[in-house]
Amino acid sequence: MTYMKLYAWGFALFTLVIFTSLPSFAQEMTATPRHGVAMHGDVKYGPDFAHFDYANPEAPKGGTLKLGTVGSFDSLHPFIIKGSSAAGLSFLGNSHLYESLMEQSYDEPFSMYGLLAESIELPEDRSWVAFNLRPEATWHDGKPITSEDVVWTFNTLLEKGTPFYKAYYGDVKEVKATSETRILFTFNNTTNAELPLIISQIPVLPKHYWDTKERDFGKTTLEPPLGSGPYKITDVSPGRSVTYTRAENWWGKDLPLNSGRYNFDQIQYDYYRDDNVALEAFLSGEFDVREENTAKLWQTAYDATPVNDGRIVKETIENGRPSGMQAFAYNLRRPIFQDIAVRKALAYAFDFEWSNKQFAFGSYKRTDSYFENSELASSRLPEGRELEILEQFKDQLPERVFTETYHPPVTDGSGNARTNLRKAAQILDKAGYKLNADGVRTHEETGQELRFEIVYSNPVFERWTLPFIRNLKRIGVIANFRAVDSAQYQNRMNSFDYDMTILSLPQSSSPGNEQRDYWLSSNADIEGSRNYMGIKDPVIDQLIAMIIDAPSREELVHRTRALDRVLLSGYYVIPQWHFNKWRLAYWTKLEHPDTLSPLSPNITSTWWNKNK
Repeated sequence: MTYMKLYAWGFALFTLVIFTSLPSFAQEMTATPRHGVAMHGDVKYGPDFAHFDYANPEAPKGGTLKLGTVGSFDSLHPFIIKGSSAAGLSFLGNSHLYESLMEQSYDEPFSMYGLLAESIELPEDRSWVAFNLRPEATWHDGKPITSEDVVWTFNTLLEKGTPFYKAYYGDVKEVKATSETRILFTFNNTTNAELPLIISQIPVLPKHYWDTKERDFGKTTLEPPLGSGPYKITDVSPGRSVTYTRAENWWGKDLPLNSGRYNFDQIQYDYYRDDNVALEAFLSGEFDVREENTAKLWQTAYDATPVNDGRIVKETIENGRPSGMQAFAYNLRRPIFQDIAVRKALAYAFDFEWSNKQFAFGSYKRTDSYFENSELASSRLPEGRELEILEQFKDQLPERVFTETYHPPVTDGSGNARTNLRKAAQILDKAGYKLNADGVRTHEETGQELRFEIVYSNPVFERWTLPFIRNLKRIGVIANFRAVDSAQYQNRMNSFDYDMTILSLPQSSSPGNEQRDYWLSSNADIEGSRNYMGIKDPVIDQLIAMIIDAPSREELVHRTRALDRVLLSGYYVIPQWHFNKWRLAYWTKLEHPDTLSPLSPNITSTWWNKNK
């Protein structure tokens, strides 16, 4: 008799004694266990699937994958605000070290399959969810992973973790262990359809390791922590490198969803002080694969011997990943940017068309949506269901939401943006910002000068930013660019200590609870949240709730487009660009599956070393 049948008919006496304090409603909450769950509709992979389509089950195991990353790190603890955590650690979902209850597939909009949990129980109304742990799942020290670990992890992350968790899991009412291997989450409402899936993404941590007098979860650490995943941390050089080595006793190596994955015996991340140094190291063979994000470098910097003689392969592969928004982002906490006229005007000083030709060989596309490169992006004037959604808030929205389609300012690409700068000057004049005796735009009533600093951690962006700064100066706006190291930048972002920065706001193909962290008014004043711009808008708050509560994929698309349109109408950013391809360069000792996921190249988890 299976465990779930025992559960339905009543526990044995021992189990009843242990959980006698639980309310009766928890014991009545059961549903048919299933191997996977989709946000909308059915999952792609059935209960007897052998492997994900983007993994090669014949891939050989062995060898070392060396990767390069820019910056530094001072912590092996990714779940708190403090410190900069090392590469390979994730604060959500699976990483080299930690595992979640379920694993997301990378060739579906949003589907989860059992990992630590062999099955999920979910009623039709999604008012609660239960997970049944695999009895064979163990920590690296051999101790079993239990429901107590899951409950402790959830409560600890909400209490001591980064503010993201409170926003992401805000609709969870209660979590209880109903047995050693079953965990029940109950919800505050029945409309958050995404909540059961995102709960399954929580990285499960070992209570017996963390909940001791010797360790403080709220502090950074460089002690390699205990995990349950395919790798252990075996070597750490703070700020310089971190090495993961295959866990020989990994409990999950024979699961179908891990077939053809985690093929390297070791994964080593080496840190470099800047991207130019990292590129030279890659071309010299110091590490194995590089995803190139700079168009100019892709065109000019790979004319090197190992590329020309075939030892390094260059591939450009189209993807279906939503690119989100990359932009110059205003910090609305600064008085200088609280005037929407100022935010609108400054966008005319960014000459994307000229910069794209000069720095990217014309390869980039201008971004005009927070959900770029996806069906979720708004376009044209609102109509149909999207218009119905927006009309609910007509008295709270500016008329332009209904009458104008957002497009960032365009130039002729000649480098002479005189027409756009004239438009910017007109907007500032009308808003009361006049040129003072020093040629600086100053508000005639408040005396506020238009001066600000653009802060970022990657000096490569300086060449894109300096022409923007020169154009600003031509209209009497004074700006400067400051490059800071990655640790300082992260600290300044956490405390919102910047005027303007360069942000990349990624999006999934199934937006939901994470939108709270990005835009929710109540997060604007919480240090460490991702509401970087400091947006406070009750309409946006309500649209976020509607997205989370969307009953179908079709309705999710309409509601997300409505949110996109309202965000764009606020001129919170100056959009930059996107590129819907991966630029991958790798030494020929590596191979990848013929079929890659449209959402990620999954280098660390699906590639292999043919010269192991």
